[in-house]
Amino acid sequence: MDLSKYFKKSELIPAIVQDYQTGEVLMLAYMNEESMRKTLETGYTWFWSRSRQELWNKGATSGHVQRVIEIYGDCDDDTLLVKVEQTGAACHTGNRTCFFNKIR
Repeated sequence: MDLSKYFKKSELIPAIVQDYQTGEVLMLAYMNEESMRKTLETGYTWFWSRSRQELWNKGATSGHVQRVIEIYGDCDDDTLLVKVEQTGAACHTGNRTCFFNKIR
């Protein structure tokens, strides 16, 4: 599969991670072409850390892994929706989702 079409506008694209059973949005991270390829090859999520400037396999140290069920590209080929089976918390704070700070 040629992944380059997803990276024509930018080297990084947002990846929205969603629980495949409940539809709950768990987190947003960024993928580059290498992390997307590793995700497709392994069946588990890989992302590009903008702060550390390196690849990271979600849950590799915590055990809170994300097994990929489906991946969708949006209509512009510049955002991904990754549906996963989440083990444990998705957020590094220990919360199930990264979206727990209600603003309104």
